[in-house]
Amino acid sequence: MLARPQRKAPLRADADLIVREAVSRIEQPARRAFLGRSLTLGGLGLLTGCSLDDDAGVETALRRISRFNDEVQARLFDGRRLAPTYPDSMITRPFPFNAYYGEDEVRVVDGDSFRLEVSGLVADRRRWTLAELRAMPQADQVTRHICVEGWSAIGKWGGVPLASFLRRVGADTGAKYVGFKCADDYHTSIDMATALHPQTLLALTYDGQVLPPKYGFPMKLRMPTKLGYKNPKHIQALYVTNTFPGGYWEDQGYNWFGGS
Repeated sequence: MLARPQRKAPLRADADLIVREAVSRIEQPARRAFLGRSLTLGGLGLLTGCSLDDDAGVETALRRISRFNDEVQARLFDGRRLAPTYPDSMITRPFPFNAYYGEDEVRVVDGDSFRLEVSGLVADRRRWTLAELRAMPQADQVTRHICVEGWSAIGKWGGVPLASFLRRVGADTGAKYVGFKCADDYHTSIDMATALHPQTLLALTYDGQVLPPKYGFPMKLRMPTKLGYKNPKHIQALYVTNTFPGGYWEDQGYNWFGGS
């Protein structure tokens, strides 16, 4: 999940984020003129087919660029290619806290009463307890978390491979999206190819210990192939769908695919 934006320079940022950041810094009337020049870079103006004479046209252009960016990233994504892994000696200590709220507002979830809700295009829609999730085969990884704000950190995560869980519940792996709803009112969604990637985890532990609240107890999604805001914490519900679900930051203009 993404920390409260501080307007830092993004690391390997997507084209739509670069344009949006630049546009937000420029006062009218230069705003439209700047966007018009920017969108011509790389033929982006031809891709949008939008008039840039008003704010509605600007927003439409940005949305079309974002959709184009999603499509390109999806085509380039290789579900067999692994993100780099690291030795324990390279773990960032302490691992940074990040969310759209302060650390003093971390959500407290009762693990004993926790039930993971599963819905959508799945055969088994029953709720899962933490004990049942912990009884499934586990995997761990030491991977780099990359934040769109420009920083990164290496952490050690353990949990259930999402691909294994989806197959266990009889999910339609031919569906387009897997969505997540969280106890802190965050929500996001990912493409099915990323959901089935071998490094995508329903993380239950951090650095060999039960996942601390500030890192997402009782469960977070850990994907080293995605930017930080695509890794939700405090997950309460998972669903499989063919209807585009969007997300907390994505609905505010951030790139949906969010590849790192």
